[in-house]
Amino acid sequence: MSRAIDKVKNCSNMQEVRAGVNALDDILVPLLVERSGYMTQAAKVKNNEDLVRDEARIQTIVDRVRPMAQAQGGNPDLMERLYRAMMECYIDYEHQELARLRAQGLKPQGEQP
Repeated sequence: MSRAIDKVKNCSNMQEVRAGVNALDDILVPLLVERSGYMTQAAKVKNNEDLVRDEARIQTIVDRVRPMAQAQGGNPDLMERLYRAMMECYIDYEHQELARLRAQGLKPQGEQP
């Protein structure tokens, strides 16, 4: 099994480093956009501001990605920090999406149509 860290090319200048980072961004951005679509779905399904932040789910994700990072030759502490920061951004986004969906007619949970 090939580890992610083993795919990093040896770079001799910043142009090569930036080319590698740009190539990864070309892969990451569509995935992050797709992930944000699931936050819209979460806002619709939860339909309750109090349910947006789910500490147990946050910890479950951290507990899942730390060993994945280790197995890929990465730094688990870095991965946890990145994921926690990303999840905070997505939590904010989910709140925004819930407000947008409500403005478009989504009734608050428990409210009759």
